[in-house]
Amino acid sequence: MSGQKVMAAMSGGVDSSVTALLLARQGYEVCGGTLLLWQGENPREQSGCCALSEVEDARRVCARLGVEHYTFNLKDVFCREVIDRFAEGYRRGETPNPCVDCNRSVKFTRLFEKASLLGCELLATGHYARIEREEGSGRWLLRRGADPAKDQSYVLYVLSQETLAHTLFPLGDLTKREVRELAAAEGFPTASKSESQDICFVPDGDYAAFLERRLGAVSPPGHFLSRTGEVLGEHRGMLRYTLGQRRGLGVSAAHRLFVVEKDLSGNAVILGDECDLYARRMPVSSVNWVSAPPISAPLRARVKSRYRQEAQPAWLHPSPDGVLVEFDAPQRALTPGQAAVFYDEESGEYLLGGGTISTMPADAVYSRPVGKA
Repeated sequence: MSGQKVMAAMSGGVDSSVTALLLARQGYEVCGGTLLLWQGENPREQSGCCALSEVEDARRVCARLGVEHYTFNLKDVFCREVIDRFAEGYRRGETPNPCVDCNRSVKFTRLFEKASLLGCELLATGHYARIEREEGSGRWLLRRGADPAKDQSYVLYVLSQETLAHTLFPLGDLTKREVRELAAAEGFPTASKSESQDICFVPDGDYAAFLERRLGAVSPPGHFLSRTGEVLGEHRGMLRYTLGQRRGLGVSAAHRLFVVEKDLSGNAVILGDECDLYARRMPVSSVNWVSAPPISAPLRARVKSRYRQEAQPAWLHPSPDGVLVEFDAPQRALTPGQAAVFYDEESGEYLLGGGTISTMPADAVYSRPVGKA
């Protein structure tokens, strides 16, 4: 609604730049807000959305639009709520998704608190997703972005109805190409900037070295074991391996081997055939329901267990800890710590909810690999 005051979350990239541009064109009273989240262990180490150069680019865009720009230092919150959770997840043998925690604990909470103190009624971000209001129930619905290659609804499953009511996604109906064209036409310095592919606080991609520094302990070497307990070689520390990994194992074998399990108590990495990675069922905990109320009976849905995966048909079964997902077909490398996100079965457009993939209980009757069948 034109005239409302809205803060655009400004990362210094092209998406947030065009977000602010579109809001201004639509008649909102816009200001930009940039978060300082991570400086790097080396004071000169800067990369991605946390770099000081990105803050300057965001400020330049706001100056070009004639709107105010604010910078907020939330490094302590980010370290506690995102980096520490990331490190502890790996310590437990999981593969966590820090972008989900950042959205839940920083961007859509702490930043909105800052925006509210400045009189902003709304927060806008450059996510490729859409928000709709359901007629009748009045419930807010989270919908996939129009550009399937850029849809980011997967990392937004943590949002609440209250958050959706105060959030705008101006890029939801656009493609990335259209966004870049708008930025170029406006003369923004961010128009041709490349996108960061790394986690902002691990710019070199060496997660194991970062985690060892963060946890203050070296991940000790141990055995690679077969599923029958045969020693196949020595691993370089469990932090260096994730479910489904094939490259970098350093184990000679007559056929390809994959990481199929991690035995924390025995400090062993279990290797097996690719078929050992497939399963139909996965437990999901810490479930947040977004566009639908919590289920009390089995529900058909489409489920993504990875960000770059097509949503797969499945049943959602209510369970004491959240939801048990039962896929129609076996899925590869269902990894504890990653997000599992549920979409409606009919269109696959609306995000029903999501949660964190848990470890399958060892004594569960449904805990069995199902091979390639």
